[in-house]
Amino acid sequence: MDPNRLKGKNCLITGAAQGMGAAIGEYYATQGANVCLGDINLAGAEQVAARINSAGNGKAIAIKLNVTSREDNAAAVDATVAAFGSLNVALLNAGINKPKFFMDIDEENWDSIMNVNAKGQLFGMQEAARQMIKQGPEAGPYKLINVGSILSRVAFDDVIPYSCSKHATLALITGGAKALVDHNITVNGYGPGVVRTELWEQLDKDLVAIGKFEKEGQSMDSLAENMILMKRYSYPEDVVGTAGFLASSDSDYMTGQLIMIDGGMVMQ
Repeated sequence: MDPNRLKGKNCLITGAAQGMGAAIGEYYATQGANVCLGDINLAGAEQVAARINSAGNGKAIAIKLNVTSREDNAAAVDATVAAFGSLNVALLNAGINKPKFFMDIDEENWDSIMNVNAKGQLFGMQEAARQMIKQGPEAGPYKLINVGSILSRVAFDDVIPYSCSKHATLALITGGAKALVDHNITVNGYGPGVVRTELWEQLDKDLVAIGKFEKEGQSMDSLAENMILMKRYSYPEDVVGTAGFLASSDSDYMTGQLIMIDGGMVMQ
């Protein structure tokens, strides 16, 4: 870890109370960034911020953020600027999933997932970009980073709304890159595979509940054995380095790209 790789970068991370969002917030701080941790679970985000601040690397604040609310997204941007003076990086990580087989998908299942994962990313991108445009292109390049998935490239029959939402992430990356390039804003993302986080552990339980697997833990083990080239699932620590690269000057000549971090699960 380079303690100066992100020095001077002021970053907003959504879905930062646990899992990949929390790990990335802590990683960014070790590289010199200041981070605003947004999450609907404010207490969890505050705990992550406390760990960062006690470690004495970058500075951190926490804010309650429902990504489906445009007003909350704007407030999170404002809080970042008020605390640190500007916004350089926004990482749109918040996401949810609830598996159902194709014929069991209902309106609530579809809408809840699409609202958080797709509309939430759109609102986060737009509100961050408004601030970046206000700051002027000379202070860039600015970085919008969208969290996709292996399911940005393929679809499984038991998580179709999630697959659709992560295909939307890919469209937001490529379309956003074209829309914002004149403002010195790059838009990229990364697509994790099976990452052992609280979200995947709940998904594993839900897959047992709908009868996809017989016992807890089987979904991750089965995917690792049968679909992941490297024969293991991942942890947040496998993802943070790519998230750091996309926030740093090392990726200044990249835009419109989705990098897969999946152990060789989807090769395209």
